Amino acid sequence: MKKIEAIIKPFKLDEVCEALNEIGISGLTVTEVKGFGRQKGHTELYRGAEYVVDFLPKIKIEIVVLAKQVDSVIETIISSARTGKIGDGKIFVTDIEQVVRIRTGETDETAV
Repeated sequence: MKKIEAIIKPFKLDEVCEALNEIGISGLTVTEVKGFGRQKGHTELYRGAEYVVDFLPKIKIEIVVLAKQVDSVIETIISSARTGKIGDGKIFVTDIEQVVRIRTGETDETAV
């Protein structure tokens, strides 16, 4: 099993979720996060004063899938989250050693 973490622009969340649902991915976790990479921050004007916003709002999506699903999930996220502009985000894939469904005690693939 693999855990896929995708950092995307907030306005792309609905589109990504719909696309994942279409390929059969129904369980995921979404977190509002802040960060920056090459996009860096930007300056804003508030009541006549200029200030720097260092960390930009992003969305982190976490999905645990079977290893054979990884490529299709990644392709789906890329195609639905890409704007072609800096700051589109990143995808990270890591190994999952064990999964347990708390309610039933099911483990590993049956718990996903």
